Amino acid sequence: MKIINNIKFISIAVFGLLLYSCDFDNGTDLNGPSVDAIANNPSRGDIASLAAGVQSDMRVRLGTYLDDCGVVGREYWRFASSDPRFTADLLGSGSSVLDNNTFYTTAPWGARYRTVKSTNILIAAAANATTAGFSPAELSSINGFAKTIQAYELLMNLNLQFQNGIRVDVSDINNLGAFLGYPESLTAIKALLDGGAADLTNGGSKFPFKLSDGFNGFDTPANFKKFNRALAARVALYQGDKTNALSALSESFFDLNGSMTGGVYYVFANSGNDIANPVFNALNSSTAGARIVQPSFITDAELGDLRLNKVVQRDAPLTLDGLTGNYDAWVFTSNDAPIPIIRNEELILIYAEANIGTNLVQSLAAINKVRNIAGLTPYAGATDNASLLNEVLHERRYSLYAEGHRWIDMRRTGKLAQLPLDRP
Repeated sequence: MKIINNIKFISIAVFGLLLYSCDFDNGTDLNGPSVDAIANNPSRGDIASLAAGVQSDMRVRLGTYLDDCGVVGREYWRFASSDPRFTADLLGSGSSVLDNNTFYTTAPWGARYRTVKSTNILIAAAANATTAGFSPAELSSINGFAKTIQAYELLMNLNLQFQNGIRVDVSDINNLGAFLGYPESLTAIKALLDGGAADLTNGGSKFPFKLSDGFNGFDTPANFKKFNRALAARVALYQGDKTNALSALSESFFDLNGSMTGGVYYVFANSGNDIANPVFNALNSSTAGARIVQPSFITDAELGDLRLNKVVQRDAPLTLDGLTGNYDAWVFTSNDAPIPIIRNEELILIYAEANIGTNLVQSLAAINKVRNIAGLTPYAGATDNASLLNEVLHERRYSLYAEGHRWIDMRRTGKLAQLPLDRP
């Protein structure tokens, strides 16, 4: 069965959903402190430990998520000779279909809901903090942090499930909320982000816990709110709401003249007590584990595009399961390289897209800012809405390569049929 024209993940069995999304034992050790101690009367150390655990858990199964998006979005092929599902199921080989009960579906789903569970505990803890002397501003900052991360984790699961929808209300494992459809889920995620932004506005000058290095520059409630608003701009774009996208951008860290790489990142470390970058492969890796560039990424590129530095020609072609590639994906060049959650280059391209149809000058300014950084001449094509959207999608393809966007972009704009067929 060929899946290119209707790519979406099949709903996971209901039993599995309950198990993964909400029902892990309340005695589970969340990076040290007990759940009951945190939720009922947390100390400052409890809150700090849980916040650290949330940040760490955000990275679990991130590699599977990015491979799902990258392979289905035809950005690269995931070669793993020990597991043919990467080149069979995810590419629609023969009679293969996407499995509703295998690792590439259940693992990221479960990991994201585990983090959601932790953020719900953090919210409950803030509500029950009576003896640790938290100020009202500190409690607001805890809630703002938790709601923002929760919204982001839910958005990642929604990206994989699309029209199957997700559960958003999972705070009470004995009274789970209903599955929401795609637009309803986006609405609920937007509401979470808006609530988080309001809490961060009242969050004072600092958090009562430390943020990882991936949040450098965003480690106060005021600056973390800019991260929240950047995510809100992404959600608004997914909703097709250009007005709200622009409004959210105005409160984010969007900077048309700023660094393309500025933003918030997952961070990793090559040590036994941490997690290594899950999508790093050494150059010229074997079929045991490689990420091979889908050939159209090379052939569709404009001459002189500096973003082709994200791929490196191999010493020799690599073949697996009838697929042969000449280039390694080289976005993440070490096993401790950070992975973007959201960065300014994406925000500039959101700005370009959100201005299509209303402000041609600003849309072109944003497009050309990205093109200039990429070593290209200003855009000289047609300026009707459809042509500008195609141009923005082209820039997003090369600017955000292997960061988990291409599949979602082509799906939300109704252009999945334009993705190459690796299994005709």
